[in-house]
Amino acid sequence: MEKKTTSNETEPLTSKKDTSDCSKGEDCKENGLVVRNPKPALRLAEDGTKAHASRGDKGEAAQISNGYSGVQSSAPCDGEGEDGQGTAPAATTTTTTTSTTCGAEAQQQLMELEDRETWSKKIDFLLSVIGYAVDLGNVWRFPYICYQNGGGAFLIPYTIMALFGGIPLFYMELALGQYHRNGCISIWRKICPIFKGIGFAICIIDLYVASYYNTIMAWAFYYLISSFTAELPWTSCTNPWNTGNCTNYFSKDNVSWSLHSISPAEEFYTRQVLQVHRSNGLDDLGGISWQLTLCLLLIFTIVYFSIWKGVKTSGKVVWVTATFPYIILFILLVRGATLPGAWRGVLYYLKPDWQKLLATEVWVDAAAQIFFSLGPGFGVLLAYSSYNKFHNNCYQDALVTSTVNCLTSFVSGFVIFTVLGYMAEMRNEDVSEVAKDTGPSLLFITYAEAIANMPASTFFAIIFFLMLLTLGLDSTFAGLEGVITGVLDEFPHVWGKRRELFVLGLTILCFLGSLATLTFGGAYVVKLFEEYATGPAVLTVVFLEAVAVSWFYGITQFCNDVKEMLGSAPGWYWRVCWVAISPLFLLFVTCSFLSSPPELRLFDYDYPYWTTVVGYCIGTSSIIFIPIYMIYRLVITPGTLKERILKSITPETATEIPFGDIRMNAV
Repeated sequence: MEKKTTSNETEPLTSKKDTSDCSKGEDCKENGLVVRNPKPALRLAEDGTKAHASRGDKGEAAQISNGYSGVQSSAPCDGEGEDGQGTAPAATTTTTTTSTTCGAEAQQQLMELEDRETWSKKIDFLLSVIGYAVDLGNVWRFPYICYQNGGGAFLIPYTIMALFGGIPLFYMELALGQYHRNGCISIWRKICPIFKGIGFAICIIDLYVASYYNTIMAWAFYYLISSFTAELPWTSCTNPWNTGNCTNYFSKDNVSWSLHSISPAEEFYTRQVLQVHRSNGLDDLGGISWQLTLCLLLIFTIVYFSIWKGVKTSGKVVWVTATFPYIILFILLVRGATLPGAWRGVLYYLKPDWQKLLATEVWVDAAAQIFFSLGPGFGVLLAYSSYNKFHNNCYQDALVTSTVNCLTSFVSGFVIFTVLGYMAEMRNEDVSEVAKDTGPSLLFITYAEAIANMPASTFFAIIFFLMLLTLGLDSTFAGLEGVITGVLDEFPHVWGKRRELFVLGLTILCFLGSLATLTFGGAYVVKLFEEYATGPAVLTVVFLEAVAVSWFYGITQFCNDVKEMLGSAPGWYWRVCWVAISPLFLLFVTCSFLSSPPELRLFDYDYPYWTTVVGYCIGTSSIIFIPIYMIYRLVITPGTLKERILKSITPETATEIPFGDIRMNAV
């Protein structure tokens, strides 16, 4: 990412001076770049050639706050500012103490800043963030959690948790990434270096997600291919994979539904797609399904060619992957609303049970749902916003994208439950009996079965599973971009010019890491990773991130950073949320999860006790990087223990701030 700095890239502040004259009492100048870090705010003269000291508060719109200075490119030197060219007039009553930042590191920072690509259009960024936040979980997880936790009454804790927990954290990450213009690893040099292990933990978590999330898309892709037939294969019981218990209650013949009856859609999912009957559980996963392996290989191929060139290419792809699902959701919503019995599903979905609000688990579920739906803590928001222009209105972006995400979850509930009401009408059962399936089974069994028995079933099956694919793809783009940006920003000298090669290696690694989920018992592995690899680990990461920014970097400093970008500082509501409410929100959810770990069960398989231990080991394997790096940082830092701690919590590098044609440096 390095390139030669040319003289026309940065406007000269003063006349040139040989670097040999750089000594105490003078500024370092070379190639028309001056380096000064005055403690009072600086403001530029209208002619752009002089910098004057100002007594003004950091908040004045015309000032460059936090001690900005042009990034220099000369050899290391130090000195204190004095009257002269480019400095404060002697008449100023404020004593200005300047410290010079000289050396190769500053030059490299300037080059990286100038080389960093940005989004082609603002809409590319918005669609990418919306595509990341709106994923498969919006379609299956929110509707299930909503009706399980009081229906319409659940919207109250959900909204409260969104306002005081989810959205503030979402806004915080967008602002951090946009201001510091770095990925999840190197950004901590500019915030609080001792917490740099958070960045490595995020990368490991993203790799875990990629190892199972794309397998679910492979299932959807298998369904999509199987849908190109006149009669969908999960509509009858005459296929080679069906058993004697297969019962098609949609057939014209009078059939009786017993306790042992299995729908053809369930047998297609479990015996043809997953083939779980060929596995005895986690201790005997069986062989690898070659059909799913080919599906996953094709998905990773699409992913690679969508992100290999950076956000300028992925920003174009999301025009399809982020907008197409909304078209399909609207079509399915209209179709579902016209089905017989649809009203029964909607009533079940929204009928409030106010007594549920007194249960702690309802509030825990609301907090977890909004958190995992918006998705802070995966490094994606940091990465995407780091490619924004410096003065982009990330506050408005946070409100728009989080609102769209929450509304999508709510509307998806109608899409799902109109069909569940139709299923209940056809089975002559209560909606609660039909809505027993959770997670992917809700989509691949219940919804697939309903589609199969609609008029024009082939058309609706194709667009539905195509929607699932597009929902998953842009979330995968985002997750991998979080890792890519983090690593490339941390090691620009190694991977800066080799992005395509690094992305290729990363996709191959993710594909190989997914092999365990492609076995006949792969669904059991997916369930284990979904519950343990991300949940408590991400909650811990974001909790420490909120603490590091609010308490170590400083809420005042962070709000001043936001003011530099937007022109106005965040109000007391945001400050209180960042300092206290959001960290408590995360701590509440984390402690609730750890106090009652989920008892896993999938189909007829009860997970053995040792899988809980394995699950916690998987979750710990990512966040263990945080204390390891803290110890490493304290060991390599010279000085007494107190000096080491102080140095480790003090930002070690400056943040380059674009100001017209001048690159200013925030210290």
